[in-house]
Order: sequence, then structure tokens, then C-alpha cells
Amino acid sequence: MTSPAPSQIEALAAAADPTLKATVLAQALPFLRRHAGQTILVKYGGHAMSSSGGDPGAEDTFARDIVLLKQVGINPIVVHGGGPQIGQMLQRLDIKSNFVDGLRVTDRETMEVVEMVLAGTINKQLVTAINSAGGCAIGLSGKDGSLIRARKLRRNGADLGFVGEPEHVEERVLATFRESDMIPVIAPIGVGAGGETYNINADTVAGAVAAAVKASRFLLLTDVPGVLDADKRLISELTAAEARRLIADGTISGGMIPKVETCLSAVEGGVEAAVIVDGRVPHAILLELFTEGAGTLIRGG
Repeated sequence: MTSPAPSQIEALAAAADPTLKATVLAQALPFLRRHAGQTILVKYGGHAMSSSGGDPGAEDTFARDIVLLKQVGINPIVVHGGGPQIGQMLQRLDIKSNFVDGLRVTDRETMEVVEMVLAGTINKQLVTAINSAGGCAIGLSGKDGSLIRARKLRRNGADLGFVGEPEHVEERVLATFRESDMIPVIAPIGVGAGGETYNINADTVAGAVAAAVKASRFLLLTDVPGVLDADKRLISELTAAEARRLIADGTISGGMIPKVETCLSAVEGGVEAAVIVDGRVPHAILLELFTEGAGTLIRGG
């Protein structure tokens, strides 16, 4: 039997009839078996967090879905962003930001705010939400256990300050969670060779962590449905070669380019497949993993 489309899944799950709910579970079973015992890296984007249709329960829904993955034998790792939230805090503190190619130039004062928002406010909110949903989440930044060792990033010769890129992900730190009931929630902060703190793009961190743990799926939750073709229709699946061709001919453009390139890097690093998913859609993770898919899946080849 073919799995129902995402809209059908949502309708059936909301139905009062227990038989319909049992049907949903039965049709999800092959997908549950496929992912059992596997590691799933979920990048929860700052834009997805702040633009979930004004739904105050969106974070709770996300948290419950993450807990469900753990309860059915999947090992989720969450990496979160927080660009919009950082921008709001900097504005409140009257600290102006400059950007180079979409990257926030981060001086020492800005870095303190970035770390406070990412490793403090957002990280602990997500940890609390997952724990409240019945999970056992542990908040981390790349500084904990030297999880993410970083180097200074330069872009077109410009000095971006304390902006870095992952140099090494200490997979052994995360291996301890795989053997337990704990769910790691990672803030995209790295540590340099001299102990300096670096602000790192969350997509880049998520892709690097996914590759380091050899995740079977890297789900990049954002505020768009996925990759669109020239007629603005969703492309459900791409090979790496097809994705590069769409970048070259301009079909993939603007802010979608770095997201696709992050997915390509993850796949080249050993991730089975990367998926760009609209995180504003309720239960987007479950729809992607336990139905025929909800975003754009990118494989090697």
C-alpha cells in the first residue's frame, strides 16, 4: 500500500476514529523500521522558530516530535540557529550589525551577545521544551568538551571578527549520547586553538556534525518548502549532480544556494541523504521521515 500524502496523515492523525489512527501507524511502520537505530541530525533554523505562522505551540510540537523519534529507537541530534533572535537582542542593546555575504561581522561585544542568545536563551528554551515533552535533552555548545573546534573565517579578504568555521567535530562527545536516552541540543558556537569563541553559521555546524556522526538523514528545517524548479514547483528529490546543475543555471539562487551547498557537503561527508524541509509545517520531521517525504531530498551521485 502506498503511504498517504502528508495532508492525509495530518487528517487521519486528527481523526477521532481509532481505526484511522491505527491505519496511520501501520502505514508508517516500514519507515520506522528503515530509520530504527539510525542517527538523524535535525537543524532547527532560527527563521523556522520565529515564523511558524504565529503558532505559539510550534516549539512544543517540534519538541514532542523529537522525543517521539527517540522513543521509537531513532537517535536524534538537534542543532539550532537563532539569527533573528540575535538581531532582535542586538537591536534592543543598540548594537549595530554589519554583514558580509550574509555573515554577521562579530566583534567582541557582539560575540558576547551571540553566545548569550544561542548558548543561553534559545538552547535552554529548546532543552526545556524537549524535557517537558518527556525527553531527556542536554544543552551543549561547541565549547563543551571541545565538541566543535573552529578556525577564523575570512570572506573575500574581509575580516569578519569572531566568525569561524568548523575545523573538527569531536564525534566521541556525541557517541556517549547515542548509547543513552539523552538527546543533545547543540548551539552553533565553536572554540579556537587559543580558546577564543567563534560564531559559526548554524547550517554549516549542522552539516559538519551530521557528517561527523555519519547520520542517515540530515534534516534542514527552514522557512521555505524546499528547492523549487523554474516553474516554482517543489522538487522532491535531487542527486548531487542535479543540484549542482541547478545552481549553475540559476534555478537555485539567493539564500537557497548555501543551504543546498551545506547539504552537498554533508552528503559528500558520508550522510546518506540531506533534506531541506519547511519547519513551519506542523510535524514536518515526522512527515519527512514516516511518509513519502515533505521537502527536497538530496542524495549523492
